[in-house]
Amino acid sequence: MNFPLYIAKRYVRSKSTQNAVNIINFITFLVIVIGSAALFIVLSAFAGLKNFSLSFTESFDPDLKASPITGKIFTLTPEQEQRLQSVDGLAFYSKELEEKVSLEHRGKNHIAYIKGIDSNYTKVTGVDSTLYIGDWTVNESQVVSGLGIANILGVTINQFRSPMQIYAFKPGKGSISQQSISSLYNQLPMVIGGVYAVEADLDNKYVFADLRLTQALLEKDSLSISGINFKMDEGVEPSSVRSEIQSILGSGVKLKNRQQLNSTLYKMLNTENVATYLIFTLVLIIALFNVVGAIIMMILDKQQNSKTLYSLGTTIKELRRIYFVQGILVTGFGGLIGVLIGVLIVWSQLAFSWLKITPSLAYPVKFEFINIVIVLATIIVLGIIASKIASSRINKKLVDL
Repeated sequence: MNFPLYIAKRYVRSKSTQNAVNIINFITFLVIVIGSAALFIVLSAFAGLKNFSLSFTESFDPDLKASPITGKIFTLTPEQEQRLQSVDGLAFYSKELEEKVSLEHRGKNHIAYIKGIDSNYTKVTGVDSTLYIGDWTVNESQVVSGLGIANILGVTINQFRSPMQIYAFKPGKGSISQQSISSLYNQLPMVIGGVYAVEADLDNKYVFADLRLTQALLEKDSLSISGINFKMDEGVEPSSVRSEIQSILGSGVKLKNRQQLNSTLYKMLNTENVATYLIFTLVLIIALFNVVGAIIMMILDKQQNSKTLYSLGTTIKELRRIYFVQGILVTGFGGLIGVLIGVLIVWSQLAFSWLKITPSLAYPVKFEFINIVIVLATIIVLGIIASKIASSRINKKLVDL
């Protein structure tokens, strides 16, 4: 057996004759356990919050989306549609037409977006799972709106006697002053058949309507759309069919996956994750100063033993290695116990939802094996640095008889 490791393991297991040294060692070990457990719990909680935040985008955003590089509208020909239907790995695609409109109901007004969708839209997104009240009814007389829009306009579902009015500016050129107000826009009365609820911004933004009806309202032909949403077959990555879809649609159209569609949100969440990790790592760095102090106290407490070992032929380098290995064992063992405690706490939250944000919503956490690796690696690296600093206090002067 390696001699420094053998002695270090005995020092870890043995108690000092000085109670103060034992108390310091216990506190140091406890700080490592608590710090590593806290870091793992925070990383798991943030992973849960990240997953919870991104779940909103998964309801609205497809696996892959096509949109025009310039302008708002592009054309999808029947020939292109036939080619899309033969793409391997592509399960469904859905066309949409989106434009800003004005909504009015009994004197209340709101600016929002009308999104014309076809029958495949609910197959490529999970938007129908966000339904708050009513039915997902999108046809020639009914639309689905966000909860925020319904509240602002004071409108509810199935108000056939007082439908919501949708106003869209007509395309064209010329001076507005030379035309009557009524000739500037198209008006469409629509009944709200269902209301969705996701989060405030999205709830205030969209009214989902029939694609053909939207094209007529905006005076666009049946080939004009603003986007195409794609759903991949199970287990198929969007990147594997992206180039084929791009070749069909041409260079005037750009394709974005879900992460690219929400690049700002992903960057913000990743930045927050790194910042959280660095903050708690700083806390661990401060806490591991206790390791340096504890090892130095151990060196002073075992000074007589060190002199004996030195007189028996142990080199200064080997003595330093004894306390260096001791520090790594303490931090590594403490970090492992801390991670196990953190895993139990995270598992209990996943199993029993004992911590809740609201009476019906448990605080989101997510168990990720990579977080175990990150915490243990952080503890070990910091432990190596702390042990190296402390063990360097061993010199010939300390062990001279």
